[in-house]
Amino acid sequence: MADIDIEKRLRQEARELLEQGKVDRIIGYEAGSLKFSTTPMVTADKDDTDRLVVNPFVVNNLSAFLTGMEGKTGVVAKGCDSRSIVSLMQDRKVARENLVILGIPCPGLVDVRKIEALLGKESDELEDIAREGDKVTVTAGGKKTELPPAKVLFDNCLACDMPTPEEYDVLLGEPQAPATDPTASRAGIEELEAKSPEQRWEFWKGEFSRCTRCYACRNACPACFCQRCFVEETHPQWVLPVPRWQDNLIFQLIRTIHVAGRCTDCGNCERACPAHIPLRSLSRKMYDMVDELFHYRAGTDRNPEPLLTAYDASESED
Repeated sequence: MADIDIEKRLRQEARELLEQGKVDRIIGYEAGSLKFSTTPMVTADKDDTDRLVVNPFVVNNLSAFLTGMEGKTGVVAKGCDSRSIVSLMQDRKVARENLVILGIPCPGLVDVRKIEALLGKESDELEDIAREGDKVTVTAGGKKTELPPAKVLFDNCLACDMPTPEEYDVLLGEPQAPATDPTASRAGIEELEAKSPEQRWEFWKGEFSRCTRCYACRNACPACFCQRCFVEETHPQWVLPVPRWQDNLIFQLIRTIHVAGRCTDCGNCERACPAHIPLRSLSRKMYDMVDELFHYRAGTDRNPEPLLTAYDASESED
């Protein structure tokens, strides 16, 4: 089913939910102010549903908006978003009976920066970007260029093994096949792993020297749901308010540990970073360690207790 068909059905379903009083609001995507972008939309007006969109640029994980909301909410969810919702249910941050999940199978989201790098053009020079099956077609200067998805999708999408939501009330479109070759997705991580500890230290020192501690990564992350973050504590004071690279490193390492067992590798943290720091290299490494040590993947089953709140006497204590 094409994006236009899914989009049409989404608008219809969202309007009916509001008209029939089944939800108090809808959380979805609308066209952004920039080309090839979308922005989250939260509305209780049924007429606003005509602005809902589904396209290769619906990058935000909308589950981050659910905590603290009262009443019943209809939310658009891709595969990783659905897993984040399940994780929030496990942590009792949202209740399933207060949600109507509109699931959209996701074939992968387009990273415009990768296209710019491949074609040597800025986004304002591009006329159109369209996902058509197993290729991405880019139009620039009246000329169409076909690019393989492996070259232009976000790294986390290249490793996605659950592109179709498993937790939903309405599934809009046909299920998508999981990613079959995650090699490209791990290229940056493996490059870091190949470095010596001293080289990795220098790498992260350089990266976190650029961090302004704007907390965009934290605010975009659905697993960061604490009402008061540890960085705002003064007794004890974990990090200084001045964004020194040492304190930036401490913030990111502690945040990575805090979301262990909750991170669904949605990529929101890295996409939100205005300094383009490769934060997914940290979060995905933790994601893989959790899977290796505990055979646990966040958001795949809402029945078990959250990983770090449950204890098994048979677990190793090494």
